Amino acid sequence: MNFFNFLSLAGGLAMFLYGMNIMGSGLEKLAGSKLEIILTKMTSNIFKSVLLGALITAVIQSSSATTVIVVGLVNSGILKLDRAIGIIMGANIGTTITAQILALGDISSSNFFLQLVKPTALAPLMAAIGIILFMFLQGNKQKNLGQILMGFGILFIGMQSMESSMAPLRDLPQFADILTALSNPILGVLAGTILTAVIQSSSASVGILQAVSSTGQLRYSTAIPIIMGQNIGTCITAILASIGANKNAKRAAAVHLYFNVIGTAVFLTAIYAVQHLVGFAFWNEAITRADIANFHTIFNICTTVLLVPFYKGLGKLAEMSIRSKKGEEDLTPEVPLLDERLLASPGLAIEQARSVVLKMGEYGQKNCSKMVSQLFSYDQKTADSIAEYEAAIDKMEVTLSRYLLKLTNQPLSDQESRQVSEMFWLVTEFERIGDYAINVLERGGEIADKKVVLSDMAKRELIILDKAIGEILGKAVAAFRDRDVEVAREIEPLEETIDQIKDELKAQHIERLKQGTCSIDAGVIFLEILTNLERIADHCSNIAAYVVGYEGEQKGDFDAHQYRQTLHDGREEEYNRLYQEYSEKYSVH
Repeated sequence: MNFFNFLSLAGGLAMFLYGMNIMGSGLEKLAGSKLEIILTKMTSNIFKSVLLGALITAVIQSSSATTVIVVGLVNSGILKLDRAIGIIMGANIGTTITAQILALGDISSSNFFLQLVKPTALAPLMAAIGIILFMFLQGNKQKNLGQILMGFGILFIGMQSMESSMAPLRDLPQFADILTALSNPILGVLAGTILTAVIQSSSASVGILQAVSSTGQLRYSTAIPIIMGQNIGTCITAILASIGANKNAKRAAAVHLYFNVIGTAVFLTAIYAVQHLVGFAFWNEAITRADIANFHTIFNICTTVLLVPFYKGLGKLAEMSIRSKKGEEDLTPEVPLLDERLLASPGLAIEQARSVVLKMGEYGQKNCSKMVSQLFSYDQKTADSIAEYEAAIDKMEVTLSRYLLKLTNQPLSDQESRQVSEMFWLVTEFERIGDYAINVLERGGEIADKKVVLSDMAKRELIILDKAIGEILGKAVAAFRDRDVEVAREIEPLEETIDQIKDELKAQHIERLKQGTCSIDAGVIFLEILTNLERIADHCSNIAAYVVGYEGEQKGDFDAHQYRQTLHDGREEEYNRLYQEYSEKYSVH
């Protein structure tokens, strides 16, 4: 085997990887935002998750890509770890489709139609059709389909180049000696693991093994442990993707590794035990491309069937390996990371960003639930906790704004553009809610430092207003989280009620100042608190308007101010009913 043969092998591998990459990318674009919906909504049980993982991986032609997406979704909180495990298991099955496609090269028949599906005929045909669709048609769907067909053709051409470069190895004694050494199961597994870890694609490494089989020198006894090792090597991609991610994302990558290592150990032990006790007639025979593809498929299906009943145990093992310190989550708020690799899949990137916007809302809600109690009994530990959560909200605002800006540079559908626009606005709304909670906290510190005394009546009034703020903020977060337009419509009457409460409390407080039952210092602080609480309600009203506008039936540009004005002017029966109900519930008389 000379230099030019090595050059041909390297070029063939490059074309194989490139073809697989653009084919998967085209399929992913064709799926669009449906991929996100499927991944996040159709994992209600382990069997659905496994099937989903297999189907998605078969579509995008890469278990590494599937597991990287899963790690990203777990990291952002979109996908729970227990649901991710099934997808990871299914990905191992789905990735075998590439080897099965490559096995079409073993078809031997004079039938015209069977000859047509052989790679030698199908590859140039697919590439030609693909380039026509990609270059001469305007629609995105046609271009994506063209990209898929081009990738399909390039993949097969790369495979043929690898096979032709290995032809001289047939008569090379040293090559036969290497393959004989690799029939040692430990060496075979290590070789498969290292090869796949280096090129970061089990489909490509299995493709290389299929190319080697064209020499006629590769035996079952050598190929079987290598194939098992290739399943372990593919875990490196998910492990690299989890670097810098949160603990659950690291656990998802660990589950992928444990699943493949345990599956390989069990299957390897079983096969060699049977070979030792009974013996396989085919053990020392040459293996073909189709045989490699079939064993790869059988191995992955069997290991999945074997370990599916123990998926919770795999999760526990990952949690034991990657532990959280006791109470760690309560000490400092978590700032979720935004995985920029998901930008290439806008549907997934948008859902990831939504989860971080929701986290901002939840942190703001947590702070608002503690702020008023600080006015009556200031606690430094609680104050520090509120400050830490506010710092986390500010960090998320910065990272989200940058991420959403990058997302606008991706090809987005009209619906995706609307969702990104909504999040730009909502990031600001939730961040401002956090700021007002801090303002109220600071008034609590001022009361403690100056030893200001609030009257019992003032305390009672603030408690009533605080409960109304808690309800409106809870509704705002829930409306955004659940995309619930009906809950969003309940917010404006409550916001109007809070405005009315604020005006009444202000009037009553001014009366107390006139009567001398309240100090000037307490009066100024009390009015500042009212203003901050009322502004929190205003931002909740904005959030509700955006949810109605972007999740409802509105078309084109949505004017939140006009929406609220219409509600107040129209005063429909339901609006009046809710306003009356809230007014009675939060009466300050």
